[in-house]
Amino acid sequence: MLALLVPLFPLLAGVISFFFRRLPGAFHATISVVLLIPSVVFAIVLFLYVHAHPGVVLRQVIPWLVLPSFSIHVGIQVNALTALMLVIVTFVSILVFMFSYGYLRTDERLSIYYSYLNLFVFSMLALVLSPNLLQLYLFWEMVGLCSYLLVGYWFAKPEAARAARKSFVVTRIGDAGLFAGILLLGFAAGTFNDADYSILARHGTLALPWLSEPYLVTLATLLIFIGAVGKSAQLPLHVWLPDAMEGPTPVSALIHAATMVAAGVYLVAREFPLFAESHVTMTVVAYVGAVTALFASLIAITQQDIKRVIAYSTVSQLGYMMLALGIGAYADGVFHLFTHAFFKALLFLAAGSVIHALGGTQDLALMGGLRRKMPITFYTFLAGALALSGIFPFAGFWSKDAILGAAMAKGDWVLYLLGLIAAFCTAFYIFRVVFLTFAGAPRDEDLHAHAHEGGWVMTVPLVILGLFATFAGFINTPWNDDFLSRFLTATKTPKPIPASYSHWPLTSMAISLAVGLCGIGLAAWMYGGGKGFRKVPSAFKPWYALSRNKFYVDEVYSWTVVRGGKLLAALVDLVDRYLIEGLTRLVGLFFYGIGNVLRYTQTGQIQTYGTFALVGLVVFLVVAVFRVGGVF
Repeated sequence: MLALLVPLFPLLAGVISFFFRRLPGAFHATISVVLLIPSVVFAIVLFLYVHAHPGVVLRQVIPWLVLPSFSIHVGIQVNALTALMLVIVTFVSILVFMFSYGYLRTDERLSIYYSYLNLFVFSMLALVLSPNLLQLYLFWEMVGLCSYLLVGYWFAKPEAARAARKSFVVTRIGDAGLFAGILLLGFAAGTFNDADYSILARHGTLALPWLSEPYLVTLATLLIFIGAVGKSAQLPLHVWLPDAMEGPTPVSALIHAATMVAAGVYLVAREFPLFAESHVTMTVVAYVGAVTALFASLIAITQQDIKRVIAYSTVSQLGYMMLALGIGAYADGVFHLFTHAFFKALLFLAAGSVIHALGGTQDLALMGGLRRKMPITFYTFLAGALALSGIFPFAGFWSKDAILGAAMAKGDWVLYLLGLIAAFCTAFYIFRVVFLTFAGAPRDEDLHAHAHEGGWVMTVPLVILGLFATFAGFINTPWNDDFLSRFLTATKTPKPIPASYSHWPLTSMAISLAVGLCGIGLAAWMYGGGKGFRKVPSAFKPWYALSRNKFYVDEVYSWTVVRGGKLLAALVDLVDRYLIEGLTRLVGLFFYGIGNVLRYTQTGQIQTYGTFALVGLVVFLVVAVFRVGGVF
C-alpha cells in the first residue's frame, strides 16, 4: 500500500494544477513540491525496508483480464532495483520542481507546465512499479507522451515543435520492437509476468511451435533491447535526444537524469536474468553501449550549445551503463545510473542557471568570466564536471571505474579501450565547457553585466545535487563493503566476473584517473586562461567538421529514411488514389450510367409505358418464334 502512494501524490498534484490553472504560478510550484515530499519519504522507507529484508519482493496484483488459457494482472511490485529507482526518481524530481519555479517564474503557462511535469513523474514511477511487462509498456508510452508534451512545451517555436515530433517518432520505432518482444514472450510463456521468463528459459520451456527456446530468447531480448535503444538514445536511435534540448532546461534535467532515458537502462537491468541467457544479446548490448559512449563523446567535443554538449554527454554515459550490463556487471551498470542521476541533473540545472542569468543565451562563444559573478553555479557545475570526468573522489569516479575495471577483468580489450577513449573525451569536453563558460574575460560585455545568481529556489537544488555529485559514490566502495552491489544482487543472479578480478583494482583506477586528468589538462591548454575558441589546425579540420556536424547522421537519415518514407508514402497515395479509389469510382460510374439510362423509362406518361410494353412483347414473341425448338 505504501508503494502505491508513491506515484499517486505527483498524479494528484498534476490533476490539481490542471483543474486550477488560473491560480498563480507560485501555488502550482508549492503544491507540486509539497505533495512530492511524502513520495520521497515513502520511497526512502521502502528502500530501507528492502535493505533490511534482502531478497524480498513485495507484490500485490489483481486480475484484469482472465481467459481460459491466459490471464492479465495489474498491480505493483517492489524489489531492490525498484526501491532504488523510486528514490532516484522522487529525489531528483523534487529538486527539479523547485528549480523550475525560479527558471520559469514569469511563464504564462506555468500551471500546464507543472501539470505535465507531475504526470511525467507519475508515469515513470508507475513504470518502475509495474509487476509485468504489459503494464510496464502502458506507462512506457505515457512517459513518451509526457516527454513529447514537455519538449514541445514552447510549441510556438518551430524548433521546439519539430524536436517534439522527432523525439516522438524516433522513440516509437524502439517502442514497436519492445511491443513485439513483449508479445513474443507472452505467447511463449502464457503470461506477461517477466519474473517467470528466465526460469522458463533455464528449463528450456520458453518456446513456440515455430521457434525453439534459445532462438526465441535471443530474438525476444533483442526486440526488447530495441525499445531500450530508442528510450535511452543509443546508436542508431540517438538522434532525438540532443534536439530535445529545445524544451525548458529543467525538463532536460529530468529527462536526462531520472525519467525518460533512465527507463531504457532500467528495462535492460530489470530483464537482466533473461538477457543473461543469450550470449548474442549480451554481446550486442555491450558493443552498442561501448560504441555509443565513444561516438557521442566525439560529437560533444565540438558542440557550441552548452545544453547540447551535456545532452551528448548523457548519450555517452548511458552507453557506459549498457556496456556494463552487456558484460554482466549488473550492479556496476545500475550504480552508474545512480551516480549519473545526481551529477547529470546538477550539470543541466547549473547550465540552466547560466542560461537564465544570460537572458536565454546558450552559445558558449558568448559566455566567459562568470566565475566571480555566479560562484555557487560555478562551484556546483565544477563538482558535476569532476564527477562526470571520473576524478577521485567524486561520485562518477567510483561508478565509471567499476565499469572499466569490469571490462578489463573480462578481458575484452576492445570494449575496455572504447570506454577508456570515451573517458578521455568526456573529461575534455566537459572542462571545455567549464573554461569557456566561467574562466577568462567575458566575450559579451552586455550579457555579462546582467549576469547574476538565481534566487534560493535555484541555488538550493544546485548545492544539494553538488553534495551528492561529490559524495554519492561512497555508497558502493570497499570502505562500506560495496553496499549498493550487495543490495542489488540480493534479488539478481548476474553472471559473475572472472574470479581473477579483485574488486576495485588499483591498476584500473590509476589508468582511468590518469586518462581523466589528461583530458582536463588538454582542455586547460586549449581553452583555459581566457583563450576562448582556438583556431583549428588545418590537419584536423576534416575531423572537426565531422564532429561539429554530428557525423552527418541526421543528414543520412534525411536522405534515406525520411526521403524514402516520403517516396513510399507517395507510392501508396498513387495506389490509393488511382487504383483502389479509381476502381471504386468506376463501379460507381457504371451503376450511375445504368441508372441514367433507366430513368428515361420513368416518364409518367401512359402512352410511353404502353409503347415499352408493346416493344417488349414483340421482342419476346420474336425470340420465342426464332429460338431453337420454338414455342409453337
